[in-house]
Amino acid sequence: MKLILSSRDFRNEASRRVILSHLPKPIGQCRVLFIPNEKWTPERLNTGFYSRRLQEFGFSEGAIFIFDPRCPDAFRNLTLDVIYVSGGNSFEMLSLLRRCAFDQEIVRLVHAGVVYIGGSAGVHLVSADLTHLSRYDAVPEGMTDFQGLGLFHGVLLCHFTADRQAHLDELRSSAVYPVHPLTDADSIVITD
Repeated sequence: MKLILSSRDFRNEASRRVILSHLPKPIGQCRVLFIPNEKWTPERLNTGFYSRRLQEFGFSEGAIFIFDPRCPDAFRNLTLDVIYVSGGNSFEMLSLLRRCAFDQEIVRLVHAGVVYIGGSAGVHLVSADLTHLSRYDAVPEGMTDFQGLGLFHGVLLCHFTADRQAHLDELRSSAVYPVHPLTDADSIVITD
């Protein structure tokens, strides 16, 4: 299992270098499944918006798969090197993946050796619990289960700045799980 976690993923040069140095092969050779955030639209899928973005990062056009939550079964059993989950609202992203029953497919893929790249919300999803993020992201109406995918033992606090220090201290003092802050320049790489 390998997780590459950062607040800004490819949009920060330090994070980009960490990601590139921990991929299983050169980025242009990686087969990637990209999970867009909760603001995805069919139009963005159809116009190639996401594919162009991943090509800017270095992925090759023919090796990019863009997840469509309307037909999640089309993305099961792909041969992949990388799964890349973008930023957005952490709760909305988790809710979306649960509704289309793809949350456990991500867990299966990572345990099968697919490298996971998470940016911001994509980072939070792999943690044990997302409850602490309700200060920063709106919780969808009716959502009561804030358990993350459990691929990372602990909770993460992305976009950490001095303004969030009091919250970090509070989380650590009442911690059920280890708490790890990530500034926009930080990355964490987990390998088993």
